[in-house]
Amino acid sequence: MTQTDRDPTVPEMLAANERNWDARTPVHAASDFYGLDGSRSGADWFAPFEWEDLGDLHGRTVLHLQCHLGTETRALAEHGAGHTVGLDFSRESVTRARQLAAGAGPSLEFVQADVHDAVAALGGRRFDVVYTGKGALCYLPDLPRWAQIVHALLRPGGMLYLVEFHPLLNSLGPTPQPDEEAGHLRLRRDYLGGRGPLRIDNARTYTDGPPLAGATVSYEWRHGIGDVVEAVAGAGLRLDVLRETDLLPWPRFPSMVPGDGGWWRLPEHEPKVPLMFALRAVRPA
Repeated sequence: MTQTDRDPTVPEMLAANERNWDARTPVHAASDFYGLDGSRSGADWFAPFEWEDLGDLHGRTVLHLQCHLGTETRALAEHGAGHTVGLDFSRESVTRARQLAAGAGPSLEFVQADVHDAVAALGGRRFDVVYTGKGALCYLPDLPRWAQIVHALLRPGGMLYLVEFHPLLNSLGPTPQPDEEAGHLRLRRDYLGGRGPLRIDNARTYTDGPPLAGATVSYEWRHGIGDVVEAVAGAGLRLDVLRETDLLPWPRFPSMVPGDGGWWRLPEHEPKVPLMFALRAVRPA
């Protein structure tokens, strides 16, 4: 993080992230990456094992934290959830998510709020399932606090299901670099936390499309697998699934080949490394 007259406070960094995601939203909504023109469906963003881990959603209440455009939120609703809520801090994202979900009926709802304010923003409601991930945790400065919030959002017996990019992928860099050699994996960032936030100033987002129209600065925090597990367990949630997978929903590396369920993996001759992980934990009844 570069030094200015003073370092930004955590609220200032979170506000910068909100502005950054407001700027990203129109680029993402028009991108081929998300395929909101109908070329991709929300279900495309789910690995085959996710539906098995989630189980039968019929009649269950589901909360999707940090939902962005609501693509996965709608897929959860379409998979039978009784009532599904998507929550995101970006006004632009929630506006676009509501537009995309028009006609879905009252069983699908979107709320604009920072995840740290979710309990109050949702009026104290509790849910059967809290779903989150795929680029969410890196924007959280305090995982133990986040896990306590998740605990408060779950009814007794309710389930947290987190599917997230693996810290190793974040270390390799989630987007290609100009100097990247084909077929070579290079560590570029920390795997473990502890050095504070990473300041990123980039006019390009991770999708195709034009540069951002302003608000190019964002902040990310590194969290190792151990940090995540300790935060979840420390909040009083009982871990019952932890899996690592070499699958990704898009071909991050040029050499990647099609894998299960339309996802992508590195070819057999390259190292078999984890690129995503999934965690399921239950609030004891």
